[in-house]
Formats: sequence, C-alpha cells, structure tokens
Amino acid sequence: MRIAERLRRLQISAGAAVAVLLYVLMYLVYAANESGVLSQFGITNLLNDTVVLAVAAAGLTLTVLTAEFDLSGIGVIAIANVVVATTSAGPAGWLVSLFGVLAIGAAVGLLNGWLVGVLRMQSLAVTIGTMIACEGVALLILAAPGGQVADSIANGLTGDLLGLPVAALIILGVLLLWFLLAVTRLGIALYAVGTDETAARLSGLAVRRTKLLAFVLAGMAYGLAGYMLSAQTGSGDPRASDGFLLFMYASVAIGGTSLMGGRGGVFGSVIGAGILTVMQKMLFALGAASFYTDVFSGLIMLVAILIGTLPRVMPRLRRSVA
Repeated sequence: MRIAERLRRLQISAGAAVAVLLYVLMYLVYAANESGVLSQFGITNLLNDTVVLAVAAAGLTLTVLTAEFDLSGIGVIAIANVVVATTSAGPAGWLVSLFGVLAIGAAVGLLNGWLVGVLRMQSLAVTIGTMIACEGVALLILAAPGGQVADSIANGLTGDLLGLPVAALIILGVLLLWFLLAVTRLGIALYAVGTDETAARLSGLAVRRTKLLAFVLAGMAYGLAGYMLSAQTGSGDPRASDGFLLFMYASVAIGGTSLMGGRGGVFGSVIGAGILTVMQKMLFALGAASFYTDVFSGLIMLVAILIGTLPRVMPRLRRSVA
C-alpha cells in the first residue's frame, strides 16, 4: 500500500505531513540553540505549553470540517478556567470540576449546534454571540483574576505519570479518540457534510445531527482545554483565553485542515499547535524580537493554506495549460 493511501486512511492530509516535517525542523533548531531541551524536564515543559492550544484546536477542527465557524471556544475556556479555580477544592474537587467544565462545554456546543444545525443560522454570528455571553458569565463567576486551583490538578496534570508527561498522555488520548471517531459513521459524515452538504443530505446523512454533534464535541474539547489551562496557571482569570482564538484557527490551518470544510483532521491541528509553540521557543532561543513570532505565524499559515489548496488548483492548472 502506498504511503499516501495509508495517510489518507488515517485522515492525515498532505498538509499535515508537511507540518510534521516543519515541526521536526523547528524542534531541531530549537534544541541546537537551547540547553536542556531534550531532557525530561524540557520535553515536559514543551508539552505543557502545547497541550491547551492542541486540545482547543482539536475541538475547533470538528466544526471546521463541517464548513462552519466556531468562535465560542475562548468563551468556554474562560468559563472552565474560573469554574476550576472556584470549585476544585476538596478531596473530589478535581473530578467535580472536570465533569463540570465538560458539561458546560457540551451545553454551549449544544446551543451552537441547535442554532446552526437545526435552525440553520449563520455559525459566525451565532458563535460570536455565545463567545460574548460565555465571557460575560466568566466575569460574573470571577470578576478579577483570583481563586485557587487544587494542588491535585496543578501538580498532577503538569507533571509526569509513570515516567511520561501527563500532557503527552492527554494529547495522545485526544488523537486516539479522533482516529476512532474518524472511521465511524459520524466521522465520515463530518467530511461528507463539509465537502457538499446538499449531496450529503441526498445520500441520506443526517446533516443537522452531524453539525449538532460536531459542536457538542468541540465544546467538550474547549472545556478540557480550559481545565488544562487552569492546571498550568494555578488560578482563575476570566480574560486568560483572550489571545487563543487566532492561534486556534492558525493551528487548524497550519495542520492542513481546509477552512472551507471537508478536508484535514485533528492530527494536523495538534501538530499545528505544536509548531506555533515550538516556533515561539525557537525564536526566543535565537534571540529574535517577540514580534517576529506573529510574522512567522502568518507566513507559515499562508504556506500551509497554499499547500492545502494545491490538490484542487493543480487539475485546473493542467487543464488551462492543455
């Protein structure tokens, strides 16, 4: 079986494969200019810096695959952060807060999915509304930075388990769930709906239910991302997620997922998040000014989008030349 066919079966696009090579290259440059990068502490630290964005981008990918926008992620992350900071105390506080943020994310996703999938409202307008509402709720829960995250969360999720970084286990768990989902009827429907919604409907696929479930699963991923953010910060901040939105979309695009839907996958988005994280560290190790991070992020995103559009553009170019 050809390599391209194996990658396709794993829902790994050409853009994602290029992203892996780019990540390895940046990591090698970073390791060559910064001591301790290859140590267990260095690897754990890098993964801890990556996991929040990676999980959030994974959730966003599900809605993007259906050709819909979702801006509510940063609002859910904000709520999750302040909820964990105010409810995680006690012996079972970590479990209560975990189920709480997953439920909140699912509820926001259900609202988004119902408005977009069932009532057929524009996803951009809907998720802007829920994003603003969620950020307002986060401010109601915690008007200013404060609260305290339980040590069982702050220490347990940023350390190691059986010699492996917990952040790595969470990322691997998200990828495993994605590969299992991608071969189910729902996973296939995500691609079909994003590629051609009318054709998917005529083929008997439940388009409305597919979009609704995509938003619900995305919301739960945002809740988990907020939980991980709380573990890293050790406290709550209703504005802690304000800078995440652009990086979430950049991770998705860099990872080879088409913002027009129907092509890509969670694997690429996770790698895209890793690229953005290691790029910041690489530039810092090279002594570059901080604003170069935005320049390189934009250039990498443009190149990734270009690579992603080549499969569609090349046939047209051949026909025009012929």
